[in-house]
Amino acid sequence: MPAAAPPSAPARHARQARAAVAVLFLTNGAVFFNVVPRYPQIKAELGVSNAVFGGAVAGYSIGALLAGLLAGVFVRRFGSARVAAFGIVITTLATLAIPFAPNWIAFGAALFVVGALDAVVDVAQNAHGLRVQRLYQRSILNSLHGVWSIGAVLGGLMGAAAAGLRLPLALHLGISAALFSVVAVVAYRFLLPGPEDAERTAPATAHPATADGHPATADGHPATADGHPVTADGHPATAGGDPVAPAGRRSFARPAVWMLAALGLLAACGALVEDAGASWGALYLTGLHADAATAGLAVVAFQTAMTIGRLSGDRVVDRFGQRTVTRVGGLLAAAGMGAALAVPSVPSALAGFVLAGLGTATLVPAAMHSADELPGLPSGTGLTVVSWLLRGGFLLSPLLVGFVADLVSLRAGLLSVVLAGLLTFVLARVLVNDPGR
Repeated sequence: MPAAAPPSAPARHARQARAAVAVLFLTNGAVFFNVVPRYPQIKAELGVSNAVFGGAVAGYSIGALLAGLLAGVFVRRFGSARVAAFGIVITTLATLAIPFAPNWIAFGAALFVVGALDAVVDVAQNAHGLRVQRLYQRSILNSLHGVWSIGAVLGGLMGAAAAGLRLPLALHLGISAALFSVVAVVAYRFLLPGPEDAERTAPATAHPATADGHPATADGHPATADGHPVTADGHPATAGGDPVAPAGRRSFARPAVWMLAALGLLAACGALVEDAGASWGALYLTGLHADAATAGLAVVAFQTAMTIGRLSGDRVVDRFGQRTVTRVGGLLAAAGMGAALAVPSVPSALAGFVLAGLGTATLVPAAMHSADELPGLPSGTGLTVVSWLLRGGFLLSPLLVGFVADLVSLRAGLLSVVLAGLLTFVLARVLVNDPGR
């Protein structure tokens, strides 16, 4: 057998670009989560209530919500590689304003800027990841999001360690800014050059044919002249050859607008759980008399579990289906956090955040995927609407939890996680459940 040919230069270049964009995803996750474990200290120094602190934290989501509309303009003007890499540098510099915020308004304004920059970077790094994916001609984007979660865990560990060592916040974030800025600039050198649509100009592969000479898909099913699958009688079909339901109808016969609302609410449930782990975990453990380093582990535990769920989620969903996995995950999150709140202690709280992160790891991707599959809607509409409702969930969650925490207690505020898990179980029936879709 002849020896395998050495990899071509383009193949090596694609691997380098994939590694570089993965580094940007990791760095993007780590930058903000360096700050989160320091929230108890920031709240104490500002001397504000839970509701006021939640309002300040909401500045991050407001900035992200507004700036998300401008991200495409920046990517088209400067290119996804430049915006992603140097956007991270600017974001790290923006975090340096946090230690010097004299009041909650200034703190919220700093988070607003950080959130706005992060939203632009997020779009740019995803756009570049899709460029690399087109070179690979197979999906790699899920693994990049898993790497982002690893970065969030890394940032949480750094923040928790800095809190435990009692490093001044300005020194801590200065070290973080210097480290991640250098990493982003080095990664930029290995990203793909050229215009954003450069990889789209590659010549298309000729479509195969059926035995009778008609066009076919790659797996032999009948197809249109441009390669789209059809049934034997010429009607539209799935990649596996099964007929596609007519536009505007699904097996559960619900109007598309109600389906979209349900999927948006599902995504908002995922946002609420994620925000609870990020914004309130350390504060809740502090209320259980945990020291600063231990309290910072709440977000680490949550993000670690979510990372494991994301990295293994594709295989589990392919086997059992999105609906089943999401329903079981919703019950897991509700039961785990419910038990942690019923028997409050540091170990039970950490376990509750672990189960919440694991249970909701695939929730948002499942809602986005099913929204994109909705019939009767213009292409991309479902995904866009659900993405906006997801950001709305991140905006409302800290306000809701902070209000309930002041009115009753933070323990009562975190019951929202239990309710989100139960609502997820109920609404998961709208999800596509075909394994492998």
